Amino acid sequence: MKNSAKKIAEYLLQINAIKLQPSNPFTWASGWKSPIYCDNRKTLSFPEVRGFICESFTGLIRELYPEAESIAGVATGAIAHGALVAERLGLPFIYVRSGAKEHGLGNQIEGYFEPGQKVVVVEDLISTGGSSLGAVRALREAGVEVLGMTAIFTYEFSKASDAFAAGNCALNTLSNYSVLIETAAETGYVTGKDISTLKEWRANPSEWGKNN
Repeated sequence: MKNSAKKIAEYLLQINAIKLQPSNPFTWASGWKSPIYCDNRKTLSFPEVRGFICESFTGLIRELYPEAESIAGVATGAIAHGALVAERLGLPFIYVRSGAKEHGLGNQIEGYFEPGQKVVVVEDLISTGGSSLGAVRALREAGVEVLGMTAIFTYEFSKASDAFAAGNCALNTLSNYSVLIETAAETGYVTGKDISTLKEWRANPSEWGKNN
């Protein structure tokens, strides 16, 4: 599993799905300053990368959730990944919007499902966990049994870990921030001071950079 996590971290760096800029931080929509930016949608443009991610998801779900009856993708970033995984597993696929549509049928969950169906949720990125757990709540409110969530990458924020624990939802990811920084250091993508900066940010992301 560690080798797979490292390989995915290498891919994300190679295709610039993840960018590290400790000296020129990004500003997230939340207003947080960040030395890292992750856009896993880019993985879909690279057949080798998306294929490896699909195989990794498939292996993880077969191992942890052999009783899964359906796959649910979180809109919008994980719709394609979820559909690919469902196809590989030969399972039905649904996806969950951030909120109900304001027109038509007003659905928040798209696709066919039945109450009591055992579902594994696929996500592309875990930051604080808020939107991801929102999808889990929507599924549970619709009567679905959520077995757990799988995601491509997590920043490993303690806030997210606490939120998933409070939401009684298991989370398993293909790669994570710790593996990414280790891989970036080994490949020379970042060095010395930058590594320290990246570790400092992860420890307190909401306050990092405010005095810079």
